[in-house]
Amino acid sequence: MPRAILCVLDSFGIGGAADAAAFGDAGSDTLGHIAESCARGEGDREGLRSGPLCVPNMDRLGLGAAGRLSTGKDVPGLDFAGAPEALWGFAAEISNGKDTPSGHWEIAGVPVRFDWGYFPDTVPTFPPELIDPICEAAELDGVLGNKHASGTQIIAELGDEHVRTGKPIFYTSADSVIQIAAHEEHFGLDRLLKLCETTREFADPYNIGRVIARPFLGDSAQTYERTPNRRDYSVLPPEPTLLDRLTEAGRTVIGVGKISDIFAHQGVAKVLKGAGNDQLFDRTLEAMEMAEDGDLIFSNFIDFDSLYGHRRDVPGYAAALEHFDRRLPEMISTLKDGDLLVLTADHGCDPTWAGTDHTREHVPVIATGPGVMGRSIGGRKTYADIGESIADHLGIAIGPHGSSFL
Repeated sequence: MPRAILCVLDSFGIGGAADAAAFGDAGSDTLGHIAESCARGEGDREGLRSGPLCVPNMDRLGLGAAGRLSTGKDVPGLDFAGAPEALWGFAAEISNGKDTPSGHWEIAGVPVRFDWGYFPDTVPTFPPELIDPICEAAELDGVLGNKHASGTQIIAELGDEHVRTGKPIFYTSADSVIQIAAHEEHFGLDRLLKLCETTREFADPYNIGRVIARPFLGDSAQTYERTPNRRDYSVLPPEPTLLDRLTEAGRTVIGVGKISDIFAHQGVAKVLKGAGNDQLFDRTLEAMEMAEDGDLIFSNFIDFDSLYGHRRDVPGYAAALEHFDRRLPEMISTLKDGDLLVLTADHGCDPTWAGTDHTREHVPVIATGPGVMGRSIGGRKTYADIGESIADHLGIAIGPHGSSFL
């Protein structure tokens, strides 16, 4: 029986979404703009990388072809001359948002057709009707922040005051999210996680997608650094996902990175965590060693989004893509007969775009494995086709919201 390995390169959009203008993102193109910046020398950083974007392994599989299909333009540096060796194309998102849960749930066969709740870009951003009951239930003297902010910047800004007063740092973004940062030692990791559980309960009436624990360590604004102990408290998907259906069929789903958190710990039997893309790649290889026939490995590579997309760091994003590409043959060489490896993304986060929000884009869909013959799968109308193709590959019934490209 075959296995499937689904790798989400978090935020790696390839432009071209027909409804991008409705999100303020018309013209955004994460892959294309990174490649254009690198071709102009704007992706160079001493000691990190230089020159045109170099991802020959993904290009050989069909990344450059998918980019051209999505936008109608060549992608500088992606000039593989032969026919792509994998199944290749792109998928459009039909969910109402461009956030992490919407993208991942739709990939797993369940588009989000309702509207999430969001907080206004004001100070304060959270209403007292939300914050006051949380403080009372958690026995807090108050909170810091209470605004839209970058996670690393607000920790540098308010970390000292947090340590001195014991008040946790509450902030949000353009996503449907409440993020809570606290020092692992001074505040306590267990206390932070309990606070997030409490906040999750009070956030439910506001239809907020995630409450995220953002623990950090360090002793000054210059040394504060977030730890790998992040945890997302998500609401449940509105109907059974591919993960649930595989579990019901007696298969094992192994979640690597934040996958289990995104699905509210439902449908994932084994969880492997890692700090950064390299560790997440290693954990995926470990999962491939333990997975049995019929199982799914579902991995999220977070650095593209959190370290480089949101921070609008073109050289960092380019270097991360190139490093992933250099390691990709390790994963491909580990595939067994019958395995299917799928590379995709959950949304865009164009590092050349205004602001720090996600961008509404097509995502690449590249599928390979022993015996897979290269061909175009075209432009898929929904991310759900990704999950339903995996369902088809693993021999379970295809769900109602997508179709198989196999």
